[in-house]
Amino acid sequence: MVDDIVKISRRDKVLEVVLDRPPANAVDAETSRELGKVFEFFRDDSDLRVAIVTGAGEKFFCAGWDLQAVVAGENTRSDFGVGGFAGLQELPNLNKPIISAINGICCGGGLGLALATDIIIAADHATFAFPENRAGIIADAGTLKLPKRIPYHIAMELLLTGRWFDVNEAHQWGLVNQIVPGNKLITRARDIAEQIAEGPPLVPEAIKEVVRFAETISFQDAMHQIRREEFSTIRRLYNSDDQLEGARAFVEKRDPVWKGR
Repeated sequence: MVDDIVKISRRDKVLEVVLDRPPANAVDAETSRELGKVFEFFRDDSDLRVAIVTGAGEKFFCAGWDLQAVVAGENTRSDFGVGGFAGLQELPNLNKPIISAINGICCGGGLGLALATDIIIAADHATFAFPENRAGIIADAGTLKLPKRIPYHIAMELLLTGRWFDVNEAHQWGLVNQIVPGNKLITRARDIAEQIAEGPPLVPEAIKEVVRFAETISFQDAMHQIRREEFSTIRRLYNSDDQLEGARAFVEKRDPVWKGR
């Protein structure tokens, strides 16, 4: 059952998503569609503010596309669901932050999934790779995103050779935010998620929308759209009670009470 493979739980304003598909937490089309439904649910639930995605066990975060499914007939034209492969790559209008908690091997489409999130926390034994070239394919999302996340020449080397690299190198290139012992991984991810969730809810959504669109337009065009409140999240934020509450709380030297409106 797919429900047994993609497990979700709510911790107040935080949604935790665990991919549990032994032995390697690889993703086939059915699993991808289910992940898309989960992240769509997260996007549309106004009570949820942050998500954490991780893998079950201590060995694999996600090994990417299930090549056994490819042998059985899946291909790049298969229906991977509303969010594209692994449910997150192409999900539209997702303006809420997502944290990856990398608990082990993170490769291929699994690394692509991590790159689609906003913060990456990794266990000290985690390893990474884009080994698609050895299977005769390309890392589609990875090829688009990796050169924007780390130095171009390093990204090209990793994509062209498919070599493995450890968590320390990932941190060196800025691919990973923090390295923690494996037994403290989910606790650290939860700490960060709760810190974000307790802040002003409209601000992270505005940040994500602006950052996403800024990748495709010039700085001046982005600033123009911000000033004219052409981003829906910016318009909502700058006309909200929360914006006034933040100013009042600062002047009155008290903690703000956020309402998300």
